[in-house]
Amino acid sequence: MKLEEPHYSDDLKGRARLCRDVILSAGALVLRGFQDSATRSFSMKGPQDFLTETDAASEAHIRTAIAAHFPDDAFFGEEGGGTISNRLWVVDPVDGTANFARGIPHFCISIAYIENGRAEIGAIFNPAQDELYFAERGAGATRNGQPIRVSATTAFEAASVEMGWSGRVANEIYLEAISDLLALGTNVRRAGSGALALAYVADGRSDAYVELHMNSWDCLAGLLLVAEAGGEVCPFMDIGSLRDGGPVLASAPGIAGGISRASRIPIASASERVAELALT
Repeated sequence: MKLEEPHYSDDLKGRARLCRDVILSAGALVLRGFQDSATRSFSMKGPQDFLTETDAASEAHIRTAIAAHFPDDAFFGEEGGGTISNRLWVVDPVDGTANFARGIPHFCISIAYIENGRAEIGAIFNPAQDELYFAERGAGATRNGQPIRVSATTAFEAASVEMGWSGRVANEIYLEAISDLLALGTNVRRAGSGALALAYVADGRSDAYVELHMNSWDCLAGLLLVAEAGGEVCPFMDIGSLRDGGPVLASAPGIAGGISRASRIPIASASERVAELALT
């Protein structure tokens, strides 16, 4: 898929248009890789940390498109790293690679744009389901162009909570958090893509998402989506960092307090909402 237009205005609106176009074109590339079993072969970066050739191809595609239109913007990606500056794109080229490699259509591309220390644009696209989640700071969140809101759930016994985990935190700590979430009465599940899990909280498909350590490329777009969809989120950059990651909590307001206590991850105050958060 080609970019819709060769030039974009040098402002947030221009970058939002590029973000939307490039995540869709990267999605077409990723979908082709998913449909070809040969390109789903994988190597391991670490325990339960999968890598396919599509990850690298997707990141290169996104990096090249951004550099072509905004050469002074910095880029920080999961596969190739990068630099951090006042105008920064943070990218996960395929989140949910283990699903992708096994032929499970639950994976996505995640792109966040940060300007002057603030999350301005967030996009998450699952090309296998043709679902594009998009948010601009102060303008709400959408799925395929339609406004979305977090769920109205207030009863823990009716709540579905997704929890992600990795080897970066000891299993015992995860098991304690899961036990406390179950004790509230919630259903706890894991689908294998943290970025999509956050999008599903924004969309009301899940009531909360918890991960005790998450990389910034996995969560910045999703946290902005949840905040713009009316949810409660953690102060990610106060308790973690852009380069090193940190704990993540996003929740429907009606159960956020209990989820925060069970996970031991704080909720941002009104002044710390991700939509306004200084990412320094």
